[in-house]
Amino acid sequence: MTTLDRKLLRDLRLMWSQALTIALVVASGVGGFITSFSAFDSLSWSRDVYYAESRFADVFATLKSAPLALVPQLAAIEGAAHLQTALAHVVPLGIAGVTDPLAGQLIGLDLLAPQALNVVVVKSGRMVAAHTSGALEALVSEAFAEAHQLKAGDEVTALINGTRERLRLVGIGLSPEYVFAGLGGSPDQRGFGVFWVDRRALATAYNMEGAFNQVSVRLSPGASEGAVIAQLDRLLAPYGGISAHGRNQQMSDVILSSEIKQQQVLGTVLPSIFLAVAAFLLNVVLGRQIATQREQVAALKALGYGNTAIGWHYLKLVLVIVLLGLALGVALGAVLGHGFVGLYAKSFRFPTLHYRMAPELVVVSAAVAIGAAVLATLSAIRATVLLAPAEAMHPPAPGIYRPMLLERWGLKNWFSPPLRMVLRTMERHRPRTLFTTLGVAMAMSTVITGAFMRDAVVVLMDTQFSQVLRGDVSINLVEATPARALQAAAHLPHVTAVEGARNVAVRLVNANAHHRGAIQGKAEMPELFRIVNMEKQALAAPRHGLLLTDRLADKLKVQRGDLLRVELQEGRREVVYLPVTGTVHELLGMNAYMERRALNALLHEGDMVNQLMVSVERGHEPAFLERLKDLPRVGVAISKRVMARNINDVTARNILMFSVVLTVFATIIAVGVVYNNARIALAERAWELASLRVLGFTRTEVSAILLGELGIEIVLALPVGMVLGYLMALGIVTMIRSDEFSFPFAIQPATYAFAVVCVLVAGGVSAWIVRRRIDQLDLVGVLKTRE
Repeated sequence: MTTLDRKLLRDLRLMWSQALTIALVVASGVGGFITSFSAFDSLSWSRDVYYAESRFADVFATLKSAPLALVPQLAAIEGAAHLQTALAHVVPLGIAGVTDPLAGQLIGLDLLAPQALNVVVVKSGRMVAAHTSGALEALVSEAFAEAHQLKAGDEVTALINGTRERLRLVGIGLSPEYVFAGLGGSPDQRGFGVFWVDRRALATAYNMEGAFNQVSVRLSPGASEGAVIAQLDRLLAPYGGISAHGRNQQMSDVILSSEIKQQQVLGTVLPSIFLAVAAFLLNVVLGRQIATQREQVAALKALGYGNTAIGWHYLKLVLVIVLLGLALGVALGAVLGHGFVGLYAKSFRFPTLHYRMAPELVVVSAAVAIGAAVLATLSAIRATVLLAPAEAMHPPAPGIYRPMLLERWGLKNWFSPPLRMVLRTMERHRPRTLFTTLGVAMAMSTVITGAFMRDAVVVLMDTQFSQVLRGDVSINLVEATPARALQAAAHLPHVTAVEGARNVAVRLVNANAHHRGAIQGKAEMPELFRIVNMEKQALAAPRHGLLLTDRLADKLKVQRGDLLRVELQEGRREVVYLPVTGTVHELLGMNAYMERRALNALLHEGDMVNQLMVSVERGHEPAFLERLKDLPRVGVAISKRVMARNINDVTARNILMFSVVLTVFATIIAVGVVYNNARIALAERAWELASLRVLGFTRTEVSAILLGELGIEIVLALPVGMVLGYLMALGIVTMIRSDEFSFPFAIQPATYAFAVVCVLVAGGVSAWIVRRRIDQLDLVGVLKTRE
C-alpha cells in the first residue's frame, strides 16, 4: 500500500461521518432512479411482450347486435389484417356471504374456432367446455378471484337477461383486454370481474344466436387506423354501432399506459433532482474539504509527489465515497423496485410480470453518479494541486475587511458583537453563504416534492367521494327508461333521495380533432352527483350547450362560445351542433355535461334516464342493495362506500408507498446537506474559533458564532425551499397529466411544516455534533497550523 493510499484511508477514517452522509445522498439519488425506472421498465416490457404474444387488437368497436353474415364485409376492410367478433354483456353478480354490489363482464368464447386476437390465457385450471346442462362453466379474471378467494369448483350467480344463472368456475383466465379490469375505469377490482363462458350458451340466453356485439381488428403494417375506424363506423352504424376507437382509448390500455407514463416521469424527474443535489453537495463539501488540506498538499509536493499523483489521490477519495453510495443505491433500488412491481402485480394482471433491472440502468446510474462527482470536485482539486509548495504552506491571504452593509447604514448598534461577527463573515463570504443556503433549500424542496403526493391523494378522495358523489348508490339501468322510474326508486325501502341522469354515447368533432365519449345529462343543478371544479364550486348543467372538462376542451381545441359537432350514437343517430358554454377542471375523465331534458330533446325522446343516484338511510345500505338484486331493470349497482374503500386499498396505497420512499430519500438528502455544511464550516474556521477561545471567549460564545451562521443560513433557506418545492411539485403534476386523469396539485401546510421540521431537526443534530467538536478543539494544535 502506497503512502497516499494510507493517507486516503486515514482521511476517510477521520471524516467517516461526512463520507457516510455523502454516500447516503448519492445512494438516495441512485436508489430513486433504479427503483422508479426499473419498475417502469418492468411494467412496459411486460406489456409489450404480452400484447405481442396474445395478439392484442389495434381497433375496437361495440354495437347493439349485428348478424354474423356481416363479418365478411368487415374482414374485407382495407387495412384490416385480422378481425374477431365477440359477444359480451355486463351483469349483476352474487357471491355467497358477500353483500357488496358486484358486477361481471360476461364474454362468450367460440370453443370451435381458435382465437385470432385478444387470446385468453388459462393461468390455472382448465378451459371452459361446451355448455350442456346445469351451471354454466366459466373462467374468472385473476384479480376478482383473489379478492374473493375464489377457486376452481366454486360457484357465483349472475342475472343473465333477467334470469339468475349459476356460473361454475373451472379456472383463472387472463386477457390483454383486461390487464386492468375495472368498471368504467375505476380501479375497483373487488367489485368487478371478467368471466369467459361458452359463446353459444351466452347467445342463447340473450336471443343472439348468429350475432355479435363487439368487434376487434388487428391492422396491417402501415395501415391507417383512422381509415379503418371510418369504414367500421359506416358498416356498423345500422346495427347500433358506437364509434370505433383505437387502442389508445381502450380502457385497460389507457389506465396501464397512464401508469407507465407516470412512473417514467417520476423515475426521471425526481432522481434527477436527487442526483443534482448530490452533485451540488459533492462540489460544495468535498471542494471545501480539499481546500482545507492545502498545507498537506504543499508537504506532499515538497516530498516529490507530482500534480497528477496528488490529483488522483483526491479523485480516489471522491470515487470511494461515490462508489459506496452507488453500491448502496443499486442494492436498495433493486429491493424497492421489486417491491413496487409486486404492488403493480395487484393492479395489472399479466401471465408473467417479472421484475428486471436492465444492466443499462446500472451503467447509466453509475455514469451519472461518478460523472457528477468528478465534475463537481475537479475544479477544487485542480485549484489545490496547482498551488506552488511555498504558497500552499502559507494560509490563504486574508480578505479585505470593511464595515458590513448594515453598519454602513447606521444599524451597528442594533446587533450584539457576536452577531455582528456572524453577519460580517457571511457578507464577506457571499458565494459560500449563497451555496450553503441554496443547498439547504434544495434539500427542503426534495422533502416537499416527495411528500406532496399524500396531500394529492387526500384531495382526490375528498373531491370525488365528498364533493362530487353525494349519493350512496349509483344504479345503471339496463336501458333508458322513462323518468317515472325516479318515483318508483323513491318508494323503495330506506331511500331518502333520488336523482336521475341520462348518458348518451357521442362523437364530438371540431375540425380535425375528435373524441369518442358520452354526454352526461344531469339535473340542471345536480345535488347527488354534482359537477364540481377544483375550487369545490358546484356548477349547473347547461340547457343550451355543453360544459366540457378543460382537458376535453384542449383535446378538441375549442373554447367558450365555439360550436361543436355532436354525432349522436343513439336514437336516430343525428348530427347536431352545440355551443361550448364553458369548461370545468375535474380530476377524472374527459366529460361533457348537459341538462337532462335538453339532451333527451336532441334525441326526440321524452324525459328518459339510464342512471340513478340514490341516498340511503344510514345503516340500511346492505338491505337496499339486496333489494336491488330482484329488480330486472337494474343493470349494475355501485356503492360509493365500497368503491372508495377498494380504490383506497389499491391505488391510494400504491401512491402513498411511493411517496413514503421518496420522502425517506429526500430526508436523507436534507440531513446530508445540513450536516456536511456544518462540519465543513467547522473545519474551515477552526483557527478562528481557537483564536477566540484563547482571547477569552467561552465555548458557548464560540459555538454561537459558528452555529449562528448555520442557523441564519437555514432560516434564509426555508422560504426558498418552499418556493422550489412548490415549483417542483407543480412541474411533476403537469408532466404526469393525461387525458383521463389529472393528478391534483395540492400541498397542505402540514407538508411544508414537515419539510421545515426535517431541516430544523437535521440542523439541530448537526449543531449538537459540531458543538461537541468545538468543545474538544485542541487549541494548540489548531493554532500551530497557521504558524
